[in-house]
Amino acid sequence: MTIQPQRIRILKDREPRTGGAYVLYWMQAAKRVHGNHALEYAIDRANELDLPLACVFGMIDAFPDGNARHYHFMVEGLAEVEADLAKRHVTFHGALGSPDEVALALSKKAALVVCDRGYLRIEKAWRRQLTEAIECPLHQVETEVVVPVETASPKHEYAARTLRPKIHRLWDEFLQPLSHRRVRRHERADVPASRLDLSDPAKLVASMKVDPEIGAVRRFRGGQSQARKRLKAFLGRSFATYGADRNKPEAAAASHMSPYLHFGQIGSLEIALAVREAKTGGDEDKASYLEELIVRRELAINHVFYEERYDDYACVPDWCRKTLGEHAGDKREHVYSEKQLAAGETHDPYWNAAMREMRETGFMHNQLRMYWGKKIVEWSKSPEAAFRTALRLNNRYFLDGRDANSFTNVAWLFGLHDRPWGSRPVFGSIRYLGPATLKKFDADAYVATVEKLAKAEARD
Repeated sequence: MTIQPQRIRILKDREPRTGGAYVLYWMQAAKRVHGNHALEYAIDRANELDLPLACVFGMIDAFPDGNARHYHFMVEGLAEVEADLAKRHVTFHGALGSPDEVALALSKKAALVVCDRGYLRIEKAWRRQLTEAIECPLHQVETEVVVPVETASPKHEYAARTLRPKIHRLWDEFLQPLSHRRVRRHERADVPASRLDLSDPAKLVASMKVDPEIGAVRRFRGGQSQARKRLKAFLGRSFATYGADRNKPEAAAASHMSPYLHFGQIGSLEIALAVREAKTGGDEDKASYLEELIVRRELAINHVFYEERYDDYACVPDWCRKTLGEHAGDKREHVYSEKQLAAGETHDPYWNAAMREMRETGFMHNQLRMYWGKKIVEWSKSPEAAFRTALRLNNRYFLDGRDANSFTNVAWLFGLHDRPWGSRPVFGSIRYLGPATLKKFDADAYVATVEKLAKAEARD
């Protein structure tokens, strides 16, 4: 199928370089070979110019808050990318270094360069820096969302209710399958051999300057094939009761797609189309899942794209900071340090279990994430301290941390995309989640589930 023109932006408008040796695809956000609009667009351009296609990936070992857990999962996925590209006759070159600089080096012999799109500050900076330095055309293709972010809305949206109708008006246009192109020129592109040995993820990560304290987990293995395997299992088993069970952590009704979406190992379009065609689950189940996958996820991307301060307490709406400030001096029954919270050393066994799941497996059910975060607000000395603590823990332990959803979810704890509620101590008119939250599911069964998961992680 034709790639929608709204996905394409010309960052450097020039004629293709005469005598270019290849077309270059700079892979950064979309770390997958299938369901990748940027890659398919690059294949189209290579075929038009009758040139081979090369794919370059630059891996920086100083990504903000990145650690061995994140890098191990990413490298597992990249090993699959390299193998899948070879099957499609695309030459892969990986190297350690700033992604824009690695791409710039290979652009010197390229007729044209294609890149995917990222939304975080550092990702936008890499593309801006490459645009300024490159001497051949640079085309950006957006593939990490169903509806391109600026097409959905030209501004920062106030809440899901303001973005939802805009997305719904457009999503049928963009919920279209992406056809699989064939590369016409099968010879190896004239690029240096890859300098990343992806055959042993643990060894590669150990050789890098990344925080080794938070290590890889058994619960999740990286790669598009793993994402597809989980998605197939979810749609074949849990999806039949998704609408009823999605907020019950003990029910195992989650799809576990968030780590794979975060690392670009599967696209939201592929998931959405699979959900629409699923033989299990009714209309309500499908609508509920697509609301989270498209509306809520793309609301989060809207937030980080339009709000430059997304990782700072200043991003929280004025009314929220005002009411929290008015109650900053309220007495707190419990106050815990970040170290105590990270260790799960609070008086609340259910909160401790949620922290343990996060710390030891890299994941936490969304229902618990809300409760977990609201308690950090309640148990911190100030809202500013709570914001910093929640974000650091989130980004450090979650496989899907450092993500648009993560930054937005932390800000939601303080009122972003929400409305005022009845006033109470500490929270003011910000939404509060208390013991009643734990009555909505079998909290003791959840604790038992976490115990089993932790034991599985501890096996030799």
